[in-house]
Amino acid sequence: MAALSILTVKFVAMGLTKELAGNYNSAYGFLQLFGILADFGLYAVAVREVARAPEQSSVRGKPDGSKQSEVLGALIVLRCAILVLSLATALLLVWIIPAWRGTPLPLAVTIASLVPFFTLMAGIVRTVFQVKYKMHYVFIAEVVQRIFTTAMIGSFIFLGVRGSNDLQILHMFLFIGGMGAFILFFMSLIYGNRLMRIRMHFDLEMLKRLLKAATPYGLAFLFMAFYRQFDITLIALLRDDFELQNAYYGFVLRMVEMGYLIPTFLLNSTLPILSERSANGGDTKSLLGKTFLIILILGSVSFLFSILWSRPLIQLLTTDAYLSTATRAGSDTALRLMSVPIFLNGIIAYSFYVLLTKHEWRKLVAMLLVGAVFSLGLNLWLIPQYGFQGAATVSIIVHCFLAAMLLPLALRTMPMHLPKEQWMRWGAFTSLLAGALWAYQPYLTNEFATVFALVSVTILMGVLGLLCGFRKTLL
Repeated sequence: MAALSILTVKFVAMGLTKELAGNYNSAYGFLQLFGILADFGLYAVAVREVARAPEQSSVRGKPDGSKQSEVLGALIVLRCAILVLSLATALLLVWIIPAWRGTPLPLAVTIASLVPFFTLMAGIVRTVFQVKYKMHYVFIAEVVQRIFTTAMIGSFIFLGVRGSNDLQILHMFLFIGGMGAFILFFMSLIYGNRLMRIRMHFDLEMLKRLLKAATPYGLAFLFMAFYRQFDITLIALLRDDFELQNAYYGFVLRMVEMGYLIPTFLLNSTLPILSERSANGGDTKSLLGKTFLIILILGSVSFLFSILWSRPLIQLLTTDAYLSTATRAGSDTALRLMSVPIFLNGIIAYSFYVLLTKHEWRKLVAMLLVGAVFSLGLNLWLIPQYGFQGAATVSIIVHCFLAAMLLPLALRTMPMHLPKEQWMRWGAFTSLLAGALWAYQPYLTNEFATVFALVSVTILMGVLGLLCGFRKTLL
């Protein structure tokens, strides 16, 4: 998924001018906040509530009715209602904000809204696969979607589209993203119906209970979205040159989002087991220790690549036009700055899931609210002066603050067991990988060399993992 998404970024960077690429990134950046609002924590609640529901309905007069299906049906009703309300608000705002009148952004956002709509509808269906431990269906649907999107946008590049300033090309790229999201939803629905009856279910009392349970998650995710994803919208509001700013910064955020997603997938997979063990009074320390170690490994790998190979990676994944010059900062500068948030995000996400597992949502929401307010205030101050460099600097400050506040709170709430030996193994792995990346730097002079180096270092990471004993530790 990450590889195909990054390849799509490459094609978009090649196919559009920087100004239209900035509109492309601004459209998705604007919608991310409303997508998080539309989710409103329902996915996190869905996994827990559907897993806890009995297989058969307790309501008489409903032959062979699955209680799990009823709970999922009620969640689908909530998802549809909140999703329509949230996206309608987004579209209303983008068309009435004076700063964006006469720009390509309003229509771009309108077309791009197909992506969060179908992606979030697919997300609630994904609950079935997680509860039934059939995640290979998610793999199939997600990869098919990415293959379709990448191939369709790539076909424009194959046909010779380069640096186009044609708005129709921009609109086609956005519409292809929407078609891919529809494929994801359709395939998820087909596969999900094989495992559980998926139908809307309107039960007012159940809807109220689920909405109440989801509210803490929704607030937490909303505040997280403010400090992680609202900066690209603020750039579009506060800078006259927002198209260029978001061209440089937006592609990096798309890459960084992949770094954010991988720990989230891991924690989503761990959540059902963690919740079950916690509810039954079982030992969670070892599971939490292994989970945290994996997050550290993933975070350190992403951090080192971002900070040490920022220029060759941007050259590989976009075009030379996005590289820094003597007179201006480019996407490689943004990626180097965002290396710190990529690492710290895993620690914050770990703390997030631990606190919600123990229903310590008030402390979590309070901390995230402080982070969101802190981020908003600093961005309003720094973005007008420094553009995306100011936004990336704010991201570093806020992620440092939240990691320092939330991790000790999570450790007190649910202690983990991570022996000193494992800390040393992680330190050795990180140091050796950093040395290898540093040694490769002088040879990364073109895209072919970077691809060869990526393959070589990937193999090296596998070897280092075996030498450091991670296979025995983590399995």
